[in-house]
Amino acid sequence: MLRKIAILITLFNVMFASSQLLINELDCDTPSTDDKEFIELKSTTPNFSLNDYVIVLFNGTGSQVNLSYYVIDLDGFSTDVNGLFVVGNQLVSPVPGKNLPDSIFQNGPDGVAIYLGSSADFPNNTLATSANLIDAMVYGTNDPDATDLMALLGVATQLNESGSGSSVNHSIQRKSDGTFEIKAPTPGANNDGSGFIFNGLTIAVNATQINEGDAFNVSFTSQTPVTSDLSFTFSLNNGSFNTSDYLGATTIFIPIGSSTASFTIQTIDDVADEGDELLKVRFGTLPLEYNRLNDNIEIRVIDNDFYTLPFGTPLNPTYGNVIATTPSGYYSSLEGLSGTALKQAVQDIIANPAVVRAHNYGDMVQILNTADQNPLNSNQVFLMYKEVPRAKFEFQTTSNNTGKWNREHIYPQSRGGFTDATSEVEDGINIWLPTSADDIIAGHADAHHIRAEDGPENSSRGNKDYGLTGYNGPVGTLGSWKGDVARSVFYMAVRYNALSVVNGDIPDTTVGQLGDLATLLTWNVSDPSDDFEMNRNNYIYTWQLNRNPFIDYPNLADYIWGTNAGQQWFSNLSTTSFSDKDVVIYPNPFQSSFTIFGLESQSRVEVFSSLGLPVFTADFIGEQRFNLDVASGIYFAKITSEGKVVTKKIVVN
Repeated sequence: MLRKIAILITLFNVMFASSQLLINELDCDTPSTDDKEFIELKSTTPNFSLNDYVIVLFNGTGSQVNLSYYVIDLDGFSTDVNGLFVVGNQLVSPVPGKNLPDSIFQNGPDGVAIYLGSSADFPNNTLATSANLIDAMVYGTNDPDATDLMALLGVATQLNESGSGSSVNHSIQRKSDGTFEIKAPTPGANNDGSGFIFNGLTIAVNATQINEGDAFNVSFTSQTPVTSDLSFTFSLNNGSFNTSDYLGATTIFIPIGSSTASFTIQTIDDVADEGDELLKVRFGTLPLEYNRLNDNIEIRVIDNDFYTLPFGTPLNPTYGNVIATTPSGYYSSLEGLSGTALKQAVQDIIANPAVVRAHNYGDMVQILNTADQNPLNSNQVFLMYKEVPRAKFEFQTTSNNTGKWNREHIYPQSRGGFTDATSEVEDGINIWLPTSADDIIAGHADAHHIRAEDGPENSSRGNKDYGLTGYNGPVGTLGSWKGDVARSVFYMAVRYNALSVVNGDIPDTTVGQLGDLATLLTWNVSDPSDDFEMNRNNYIYTWQLNRNPFIDYPNLADYIWGTNAGQQWFSNLSTTSFSDKDVVIYPNPFQSSFTIFGLESQSRVEVFSSLGLPVFTADFIGEQRFNLDVASGIYFAKITSEGKVVTKKIVVN
């Protein structure tokens, strides 16, 4: 077969004699998804070594015009029998020789160039140059010409990928005469259809999610029946998922004249809590006449060996099961203080430069895996705004955030003035820096305002203020996160001198201020501090050696900003919840009336909507029934007795 291939090669046109390596095809803009973009190189001879070559991507406009923004080192790779090599996204088919993250290519006007050199020669923001330049292309999608970049790269014409209609997926393709045309992409194949035609192989599985101990089927299919017996291997290993986690053959045999082979893989149900895992079905080395039409097919393996925690999720909160690990005397300096003196005393505790530790952004993943763990499943985190769990291993590591979770800054980075201020490299609990109230950089990685969140929802939340005129959460959710947000914002506004929380909706570009204070004060009451918050407060304390005092004593916010501002604060008058078991509301759910039982002294009940709006208030003593004429939905009953408070969720059918 190799001899046949060699004979075919001699029949191909040897194009581009002036250069050993050229840009043959570019797809910089995949409509709506940006997950099938690629650049294809072509050498004048087959199997050409790409050692000492790099691809460099350049900005054509903006503040970084003519500067590089991404470099692709090609060491260790070579072109194929047709002289082609493709770098591109995972979903490009056939599979690229080198994968790139999604959405890497800017749409234009921008440039791509091949150089002799290494990635070290082109750190980000390197000025475009003709030195050691092999080939270059400046392109756009119906954009004005990037004339300066064209001059620096010696390019006479800017190519337009949208030339045949921006709504259709096209690529820019070099023709045999050296000119270009715009048509449907042809990655991994000569643009004119000539050359050796590979027999493509496809992986298919019958499930994308299984439980540990389940079996699944995997099949391999060729585009055309094989002309000789085909044998190759595949693997399933990925991360912690390895050969100890499954049984089954991983050698494929497709006999001559056939086009498919199928196997059953049995996963092993062990007793170890390894967490949910992701296996990947991957091709091994294929004979030269075959290529991969897909690869790295993922199957989620759900581990049934998780453990639970003795408290509820934010959606079904519990109170009093998690005891604060506050050191003795931690808040004693606050007793009897009021106004600015009270606020300053709180800051002196939580920003004490002799005690408090600052970690980096990389550490936040490890912290959130524990602090935001789903109480119902140790293999998951609980996502704040979306109010759903997600597997810990689904943390976002590429530009694709769909189905992933990432780190949500409750006080947005740009609003806080600490965007990307600390390292992404995790260095652990024992590596830290001293900090102070003036150390705004530490806000980038302060776990008291960083939560696990759905990737797309994090992007949707953006830099907005909170409240009805700002961000109010996904439609259809219950707002179980609102009090958590309020107490995190209050913490940040006291912890750092550069930050504050203010009334009203202010521009999203405002640095150092976040609103709406009135809404957040309401949320602090309507969604009270629960066991989930107390547990994360306790855990974060083990890293940072400071606590969020607004979780330990939620009514501090009222004494600093709210209805009690200017009054003396004492811990025994705070809203420390009495036992949840002391107060019973029944029936729950109900239609029009409910009864409170368990209190013998003068008490008050206040009912709030899920938006924090008051809808009912009444004073009572002992067991009493109340009529509630409201629409069906989720409400919160705040019950005050003898200076203490408990809040319960109630459901109106």
